[in-house]
Amino acid sequence: MAEISADTEMASAAADQSEEHQSGTMSAIDSRAEIPVTMPKVAYVYDFGYRLPGEDIATLQQDHADLCEAQGPYTCQILSMTHSGEEGEYASGQLQLAVAAPKARDFGKKLAAAASGAGGEQVSATMQGEELSKQIVDTEARLRARTVLRDRLLDVLETRQGKVSELVEAERGVARVNEEIDQARSWLEEMRGRVAYSRINIAYASHSPAAGGFVEPVRSAVGSLGSLLGMMVAALIVMLAVIVPLGAIGIGAMRLHRRYGAGKSPVSSA
Repeated sequence: MAEISADTEMASAAADQSEEHQSGTMSAIDSRAEIPVTMPKVAYVYDFGYRLPGEDIATLQQDHADLCEAQGPYTCQILSMTHSGEEGEYASGQLQLAVAAPKARDFGKKLAAAASGAGGEQVSATMQGEELSKQIVDTEARLRARTVLRDRLLDVLETRQGKVSELVEAERGVARVNEEIDQARSWLEEMRGRVAYSRINIAYASHSPAAGGFVEPVRSAVGSLGSLLGMMVAALIVMLAVIVPLGAIGIGAMRLHRRYGAGKSPVSSA
C-alpha cells in the first residue's frame, strides 16, 4: 500500500508539473499576442484648386480663412495668404492652412462647399502622404543613445577621474552631444507636428483678366494702336519690296527706249 501511495503521489506531481508547463506556455502565447502594434505615422498634404471670376477671389479667400478661424486654434491655423492681379490681368491667390489630421478631409469638404456657394469651380484636388514612422523611431533611438552618452560623460566630470586632457575632452564631448540632442529633439518635434497637423494648400485662379474702369479702355486703345502701327509698317515693307524692283525695271526700260529710239529717223511718206 505504501508503494501504491508513493506512485500516486509521483503521478500527481507529474500531472501538476504538466499543467504548470501548459499554463506557462499559454501565458507566453497570450503575452506574445498582447504585443502592441505601432500605427503608421503619416504626414498628409492636401492641394485644392478653384477657378472663379477674378473679382470674387479675394472674397472666397477671406471666407475660407474665416472658416479656418471658426474651427479654433487647436483645429485650424492660417500659415500664409497671398493675392495678386491688377486691372487687365489674370487674378490669383494662395492660402496655406494647418488642420488637425483627423479633421482635414472633412474640412476639405467644407472648403469645396464654400467655393461652390461663391460661384467657384473646383478644378483640382490631390492628397499625398509621407510615412514618417521609421524616421521618428530612428530619431527617438538616437536621442536615447545620445542622452546615455551625455550622462556618462557628466559622471566622468563629476568624479574628476582621469587626466586633465581626458577631462577637457569630456567637456568638449558633452557640448557636442548636447548639440546633437537638441537637433534630434527639433527633428522629432517637427515630424510629430507634421503628423498631427495636415497641410492644406489652396490655389485660386480667375476665368479671364480682371475688368477695369476708365484705365482699361485707354490701355486697350494704346495696345490696339501699337498693333495697328506694326501692321502699317509691315505693309510698307512689303510694298517697298515689290515697288522698288518694279521701279528699277521701269526706269531701265525708259532709258533704253530713249537711247535707241531717239537715233532712228521717222519714215517719210512717198
